[in-house]
Amino acid sequence: MVKQVLNDKSVNGNSNSSGSGSGAVVGFEGKLWVAADKLRNNMDAAEYKHVVLGLIFLKYISDAFTEVYEKLRQDKLADPEDVDEYRACNAFWVPSNSRWDYLQKNAKQPTIGKIVDEAMDSLERDNASLKGVLPKNYARESLDKQRLGELVDLIGTIGLGDSESRSKDILGRVYEYFLGQFADAEGKKGGRLSKN
Repeated sequence: MVKQVLNDKSVNGNSNSSGSGSGAVVGFEGKLWVAADKLRNNMDAAEYKHVVLGLIFLKYISDAFTEVYEKLRQDKLADPEDVDEYRACNAFWVPSNSRWDYLQKNAKQPTIGKIVDEAMDSLERDNASLKGVLPKNYARESLDKQRLGELVDLIGTIGLGDSESRSKDILGRVYEYFLGQFADAEGKKGGRLSKN
């Protein structure tokens, strides 16, 4: 469902299509997967994928927002904290408690799960197209908060929503790679249909 939102919403007038034809190998997908899978510990892959993919989507939105924010900050006539400025750019508005830098500053807090849930709630509240789409169960007791904080730090090391990353479709490539890995971890063949 998150992937559908990405396909429906463009940022700064650029459509997000995984068919960019770039074909270049980014190379970090495997490294990122190994690190994220290590943080998974004993959690079921079917459950963990929602944790990881939700955070990846949040990082993407935050990166795209930050890029627009910096451009608006340079414009003396613009207000980078005005929601309408982002709507005019066809970009998601990201409230301050949902911005990646805020999450990363709080990644080591024992309340990081609650902080991420509140970030997702705020995004949905301020962006109608995200209503009911984002996962909001990061505060649950079964999710190790230290590992969640480490995952936030890990995802924070990659650019996803800035212009350069969008031009290379980094989000689409990481998302698809992870879906395939999660499918394999669940004992399925992701993206393959068998004809009997």
